[in-house]
Amino acid sequence: MPRRSDLLSAPLQAFLPRAGQAISAAALAMALTACGGGGGSSASGGGSDPTQTTVFSVDPTLSGVAAVGAPLTNARIQVVDGKGVAVGSTTSSTADGSYKLTLSSKNLNSPLLLQVRGLDAAGVPQVLHSAVPILSASTPAMVANITPLSNAIVALSLGSDPQAVFAAPTQNATAVIAVASAASGAGEFVKSLVKTQLTDLKFSNVAALDLLADPSFSANKSAQDLLLESLRVNVLKSSKGVMQLQLSNKLQAGSSAEVVVELATAQTELLKTTASSPANAIVSTLKATTSPTATLANLAPLDDLSAALNKLIAQGANATTIAASPLLASYDQHNGRLKAAVVAKLADYASKNRQFGRWLLTGCADDVVTGGLCKRVLVSAPISDSTGTVVELFSDALSYNKTSTSGSVWNLIGNGKKLELASYPLAYLALAADGTLNTSSSPNPTAGIQLLIQAQDSSGAKLMDTATVQTPGGFSIPFGYCAQPQLCISSTPGASNLVASGGVIDTVLQQSSVGWIGGADTVRNAKFIATYTLTGGAETRAIYLPVDVPAELPQARFPTLDGVSATATLRGGQFLVGTALSWATWAAANPDMRLISIRTVLSIAEDASQAPLIKDSAPPLPPATGLTLAGISVPDAYVPTRYELWLGAQDSAGRRYFTRYTLQP
Repeated sequence: MPRRSDLLSAPLQAFLPRAGQAISAAALAMALTACGGGGGSSASGGGSDPTQTTVFSVDPTLSGVAAVGAPLTNARIQVVDGKGVAVGSTTSSTADGSYKLTLSSKNLNSPLLLQVRGLDAAGVPQVLHSAVPILSASTPAMVANITPLSNAIVALSLGSDPQAVFAAPTQNATAVIAVASAASGAGEFVKSLVKTQLTDLKFSNVAALDLLADPSFSANKSAQDLLLESLRVNVLKSSKGVMQLQLSNKLQAGSSAEVVVELATAQTELLKTTASSPANAIVSTLKATTSPTATLANLAPLDDLSAALNKLIAQGANATTIAASPLLASYDQHNGRLKAAVVAKLADYASKNRQFGRWLLTGCADDVVTGGLCKRVLVSAPISDSTGTVVELFSDALSYNKTSTSGSVWNLIGNGKKLELASYPLAYLALAADGTLNTSSSPNPTAGIQLLIQAQDSSGAKLMDTATVQTPGGFSIPFGYCAQPQLCISSTPGASNLVASGGVIDTVLQQSSVGWIGGADTVRNAKFIATYTLTGGAETRAIYLPVDVPAELPQARFPTLDGVSATATLRGGQFLVGTALSWATWAAANPDMRLISIRTVLSIAEDASQAPLIKDSAPPLPPATGLTLAGISVPDAYVPTRYELWLGAQDSAGRRYFTRYTLQP
């Protein structure tokens, strides 16, 4: 039986160096003298010189909502002023994402810069920013909502990644000053980029809409909240190393960025005192995002489904009652998960007194969307216990029926797919048992494209033997069954009895080992076509790459364990008997990332025909940063000679970073 090699080779492409752009002296002078205006400022007493200190007669306060459509609950919020001084921190409400805090000083320099760190309802780590651009002594009660659109405004105002600036606010205080001048124009510019959604949502006075400081904003499927729900907003570095703002209609087919803005160019325009034209920074064909017009009209009552499901749970409904509920009357399947499995999960929630939070739109399951109408809307919701602690995340698809009598016009239906397909940009780092770079792997780190084709159902039963994936360049890659949850890449076309290595090479395409991979395959929205045969016939489906393969591979992004050193090496014996793992240091340094997998692989290096012993453990949801692994049961006749620990992480854009520790015996 052919076996996959566990050594990764050359990266998919040669990456260009990052393109940086410094703020000119003239632009800084403008930032120091220009005044902020409507659409970006929460102050109401006119502008002030941002280099001067604003003195409040009472303790100033700051309040708002942290949300990405659904609220960001129990998320950490920090505030710094224009000199980079920390002036407050708090945690958002577990119920609605709201926050309020009293700032630590009456003497503040504008602008105030905010950061929120949290996990959204889909399990995606979020690090977002907002600002109070201009301070006024007559307005001590300030408002700053923290959303993807406020993050876009701050990014445009800075001309760079807000997370990098906020990580070193004192050193970047000069750059932060530009927010005081640029935020107003950036707010108006952002509204022009999403004008189609604003029209569909029937905003009567777009000029008065304040994306930073609307005190009436709430994450409750109101118009401004649905604006967030309908958009995918990212601040990312392109494959050429250029920082960009990327916006798109979240419910469109595929994952292409519709509007792309180069941040440095936009900031230069925003800081001009005359003839400012930030639209010059748009490098995409579209100048405004498209809108899921027909779907938007139906989304306001979406959270009624949470209320209806919670009522069933609170009544202690059993599986029989839940199965008969009209909330699931049209349920089909979701990546092969049938109605019975959903009923069992809901019954388990009822037995444990769990509750659904607000729904977050994550996409559309339809292959084709016509007239902005998505018939199967992909969603996620947090599941919490009675203390408000999120203990699980629930994902599925919903359908709209305006004549429904279930208590909700939105009901569970599933995405209608028989299995799950996905693709991710992936980077890989090999470490020795003491945490140093493994010199036997070259290059190290390296990158590739992970293609996941579900091979087993929830019970572990095999779904299919083989599949083929066609790359955007027209080449085809064979996959075969390897007794794992996903199919493995095969070097023998038609083989269906592969031996998995247990490493990422089982599912990752690399340029050197698969010579048919080119530059067009590594960019956002690259379309891979999967063909396979299930019970009931052949199927062909598209898989879209959610984001570019990373242009840079800094070692700090790869997940690592605390306490590993030359005097405290990782040993296979620890994992045989069970051991405690911690990744707190890495998590603190990478707030926009989440550990998603822990795998141990025991193998007999000398015998490629022997399948390795593979054990997967699910990491806890953040903010937890540790897990105690149970011991590994090894058959008497199996004597492993190689021990590996794999840690997998994913960032907010969908890029995956894996670390392999090769352990000592």
